Amino acid sequence: MLSSLNSMVLFFIPSFLFLSYIQNVAILYKWFAPVKYKEIHTSGMLSAFVKYFWTYEHEQDDVEYTILPDACFDLVVDYEYNILQNIYLTGLWTEPIKLTVTKGTTLMAVRFKVLASEYLLKREIKTLLNGMTILPRAYWDIHLVRSFEFEKFVAELSILFTDTINQLSNLDNRKIKLTNLVYSENVISVKELSQQVGWSSRQINRYFNQQFGLSLKTLLNVVRCNATYPDIVAGRLYPDKAYTDQAHYIKEIKKYTANAPSQLQKNENDRFLQLSAIKSK
Repeated sequence: MLSSLNSMVLFFIPSFLFLSYIQNVAILYKWFAPVKYKEIHTSGMLSAFVKYFWTYEHEQDDVEYTILPDACFDLVVDYEYNILQNIYLTGLWTEPIKLTVTKGTTLMAVRFKVLASEYLLKREIKTLLNGMTILPRAYWDIHLVRSFEFEKFVAELSILFTDTINQLSNLDNRKIKLTNLVYSENVISVKELSQQVGWSSRQINRYFNQQFGLSLKTLLNVVRCNATYPDIVAGRLYPDKAYTDQAHYIKEIKKYTANAPSQLQKNENDRFLQLSAIKSK
């Protein structure tokens, strides 16, 4: 069931959860009792398209989390008691998402950067902004992978993605450079990005709106918000150079998370999963 609650999109989907934002590791296990979570990060050219692969297991009672925007989108393979249920493709999020995870969940997923939509999935994701769709179970032959074969899932998709990239004849190097700058989290203005990549701001925004459903400025704002989460967890509730002043900082954080920095920092009942992950490191 899909419905709206307090300006959030609310999913009640058996076995379905998005996890995000544990950074700067190649392979990582994280435990949030009773949650088991693992990441494998990418490198080289593939890292311009895929941030990392992740898997998640939930063996206990149903639990509810709030997932915060992080400027990526996901392909999520959902198993319930080791039986494939669905394959989901999300869009980008510009608002928090409340999710309920059911007992017996195993998920395997790819966390994509925006450029993957055009070159790997070969489709737009603007129609999936703050939403998702269900893909065919045979998509990329994912149905052949069992729920406990995460390394196989990563290896086979990595080969598929790398082969696809190597065969591209229309790869726009301006888009590669732009993507790398955006996800570096050294947030600069659209004008400065335009100058650095040699692509007009008007053309960039036309491409972003047609392909992803939002402007480059909005994506930069989400990247900037995402970059504040470690400071918020550490109790540093004041702006860095990315924000003009305290009022601007609070306004922007609330815009994309629906919570003030002080509320996020409290993280009552560990409901903000990304923040709990950062705190546990």
